[in-house]
Amino acid sequence: MSKKAVWFLLAITIALVFAPVTFAQTTETAAKAVDWIDFAAALALGVAAAGCGLGQGKATAAACESTARNPGAAGPIRNAFIIGVALIESLVLYALLIVLIK
Repeated sequence: MSKKAVWFLLAITIALVFAPVTFAQTTETAAKAVDWIDFAAALALGVAAAGCGLGQGKATAAACESTARNPGAAGPIRNAFIIGVALIESLVLYALLIVLIK
């Protein structure tokens, strides 16, 4: 990953961390203002889903390559792959749960 991409991801992460604090609303402005906390939560869900998709694609490619290099180890590779993909997918489910609770 290039330095530019790392800095971009770091900036997005910092923006998502500080968004609820920055855009918190008081009771007198709540009626006429946009709810930025919901926007930040939806944006975080999108980032989590995109990261999950990239991670699952990379894991699938690695599992296929590993199985092609060593067909005898297909069983353990498959088991580790399924557990890994389930853990990756749980990230999006946790983000969705946070958005729904919000």
